Amino acid sequence: MTYEAAHPTHPPTEQLQGVVERLTYHSDESGYTVARFKAPRTRELITIVGSFANIQAGQTLQVQGIWRDHPKYGAQFQVKQYQETKPATLTGIEKYLGSGLIKGVGPVTAKRIVAHFGLETLDIIENQIERLVEVPGIAKKRVKLIQTAWDSQKTIKEVMVFLQGHGVSTTYAVKIFKQYGDEAIDIVTQNPYRLATDVYGIGFITADQIARSLGIPPHSEYRYRSGLLHVLSESADEGHCYLPQPELITRAVKRLALPEYQPKPDQVEYLIHAMVADAELIVEQFEREDATELLCYAPPFFRAEFHLSRRLLQLLANPLEVDQGRVRRWLDRFMEQTNVHLSEQQQQAVELAASQRVVILTGGPGTGKTFTTRTIVALWKAMGKEIVLASPTGRAAQRLSEVTGHEAKTIHRLLEFDPKTMKFQRDVDHPIPADAVVIDEASMLDLFLANSLIKAIDTNAQLLLVGDTDQLPSVGPGNVLLDLITAQRIPVMELTEVFRQAQASQIIQNAHQINQGKFPHLESVSPAPKTDCLWLGAPEPEQGQQAIQELINDLIPQLGYVAARDVQVLCPMTRGEVGTRKLNQVLQALINPPSPSKAELTRGGLILRVGDRVLQQVNDYNREVFNGDMGVIEAINLEEVAVTVRYAERSVSYDLADLNEIGLAWAVTIHKSQGSEYPVVILPMYMQHYIMLSRNLLYTGLTRAKKLAILVGPKNAISMAIRQVKDKQRYTLLDKRLSFVAQ
Repeated sequence: MTYEAAHPTHPPTEQLQGVVERLTYHSDESGYTVARFKAPRTRELITIVGSFANIQAGQTLQVQGIWRDHPKYGAQFQVKQYQETKPATLTGIEKYLGSGLIKGVGPVTAKRIVAHFGLETLDIIENQIERLVEVPGIAKKRVKLIQTAWDSQKTIKEVMVFLQGHGVSTTYAVKIFKQYGDEAIDIVTQNPYRLATDVYGIGFITADQIARSLGIPPHSEYRYRSGLLHVLSESADEGHCYLPQPELITRAVKRLALPEYQPKPDQVEYLIHAMVADAELIVEQFEREDATELLCYAPPFFRAEFHLSRRLLQLLANPLEVDQGRVRRWLDRFMEQTNVHLSEQQQQAVELAASQRVVILTGGPGTGKTFTTRTIVALWKAMGKEIVLASPTGRAAQRLSEVTGHEAKTIHRLLEFDPKTMKFQRDVDHPIPADAVVIDEASMLDLFLANSLIKAIDTNAQLLLVGDTDQLPSVGPGNVLLDLITAQRIPVMELTEVFRQAQASQIIQNAHQINQGKFPHLESVSPAPKTDCLWLGAPEPEQGQQAIQELINDLIPQLGYVAARDVQVLCPMTRGEVGTRKLNQVLQALINPPSPSKAELTRGGLILRVGDRVLQQVNDYNREVFNGDMGVIEAINLEEVAVTVRYAERSVSYDLADLNEIGLAWAVTIHKSQGSEYPVVILPMYMQHYIMLSRNLLYTGLTRAKKLAILVGPKNAISMAIRQVKDKQRYTLLDKRLSFVAQ
């Protein structure tokens, strides 16, 4: 028997051309796609499967691949290569124009244009675009908008074709063109790793794929340098400000490895020295006991940590002179007039705030942080001080304003960010015009925001930082509030006494139980609950998903709550049956189902619909919306493919290229909920999320609930969360930099 007979040949490669009718599934992360495809002279739609950097309904594609027979789904065309071509049919032209690639033309307008001009449509737009006024509903103003978009699309076509040939989606191609203009191809060809630092959404992994497609060798110095910075960036996502050199080398070797290439540690170490010489890295020697440790910083992290510590020490070095007897007399009058008695700890906190340049007020729920803060603000007002209040998020600022009766802003607004210069206008030379500054939810302050804030505090002003160190630390790098307390350079008042009215809340009692490592008291869900903290067993994740739906359908309305307004589902992770991704799809269909009166659009596999609750996922300084801001979609313009989101303070519009900045927020991670409170919180806790389960995660999630908390899941998952004290060591030297001087 011949080899050929023993080993049958692979199916022959075929080529198809047609129109993408609809997407069954598309992953933005991997590009894996299942789509329904209409080819000429075929009555049935074809299922195509493959990896597509970008694919949209309406695109006309030429695809190459092989047929295969899926045991469950039948015949499928496995795509190996593809390229976009101009459509040749009326349906193709209509879908091409209405796909969102051309701003000003949505599905409705596209249908009108094609109905009027037929197969000549693209030639008319190319050569006689002024004739679009012949189409009903298109005015001269709209024609100009379409012409600008068409010309821009033509201009970037060469760039897009080049980039798509190397695995870059249309969305990122537009961003790359905005960043580099006509130089895009030259820059990407020379050093694609620049994309990782210059273009949001393109990290080292994507840049590395492009580089390999361009034939850049794996031992390229560009690759090593970018890889090292990427490893430090990844560590910052874990909260680290630096990495010890041995750990950086180990992580970099792992990150730079390919199936066909294994970097050597000494090569990585050599590049670290080269990057230090070029000021791309900073290595600091740190004496720890009898050993000298080398700590590797990306320069912005080192500068932020160093300057933050120095500025704090400058503030602390400028003492205050205050008549404490007068403060105590005012406090006595205040308690008499308000008919409220402050505890001994609260009175000490007020007196401390009156006499110190910088003060930290901390404590758990129900210990009176809010009323103490309000009293300090009242005292400062009585002293004639100009006061400003701020919080890291819009929702937290809104709450701070409500409880103090004084206007509060987000820290970004307080510091007056200028999108033109991409800098805060308030700094050392132009400090915040205030005699006293109150910052609530200070546990959320990461290294960079803390540095920007502190350097904008006038050296003659006072600063009050309010926060709870038992909550999760900041999403960004650093552990600022805990470091400031640990350094023992700043006066700290910790409130520990839980007030009688707060003791009536099972949420607050359970939060303190959890903090002490004890299992909380949980009442099973019933139609008429007697407590504000409930539990629903639902042992398996699939049952948990169903249980959450039943709670929203039945119990929530019975108790007088409106799911769309009052309920927030908080999850430990994004993945799994009770992760945010799956639950957002389920909850969207349940709480905000499709309706002829609600416009909607699909981006990748994500449906966005008017009325959806959404979350900003990245700091967008141009739009002045920030990571963690939550809003509601109030309008979708299908003509211009734009989405308008209403946030607490104002409305913000997103075009197609920037829709990856927002995501559904019917369910969000507990990390993303920091600084927010909701009337009702549903908290699924399952062993499938064991890697994230921890005491401070459960504590943070539970304390987001104002009126009702419902834990869903088996008790062993709750027990595991309580047992796991994941105060994971974050690599930061802020506390040491402050205490070095003290010694």
